[in-house]
Amino acid sequence: MDIRDKLKANAEPLLQPGEELQAVFRAQTVYPYLGPISALLILVGSAVYRVVVVTDRRILMCRGDRVTMAPIHEVLAEVPRQTMMGPAHGLWYRTDSLGDRLYINRSFHAEVAAADAAI
Repeated sequence: MDIRDKLKANAEPLLQPGEELQAVFRAQTVYPYLGPISALLILVGSAVYRVVVVTDRRILMCRGDRVTMAPIHEVLAEVPRQTMMGPAHGLWYRTDSLGDRLYINRSFHAEVAAADAAI
């Protein structure tokens, strides 16, 4: 089971009856290439990981786990489904469209594109 399958499985309990999951991806709130500063921020808790769950009705921003990639701990915010997140580009794409500044790794850019295309 790869990370995308784990994220989807962990997002299922958040769905309302009849709601369709369109995309799930990981993001983080601190730019990852700050070297020792980034490592320190992770240790003191300033670097926070998010799981973005996109459905046909809404976008949920959830608190993720610091160690493993797939757990979803709580829903922090709900954003209207019409919100565009991309187009994602580069190694770490920065977006402010979901309320918080998020950095999304290139490995999840296809999910961002799919979510935007489904609007």
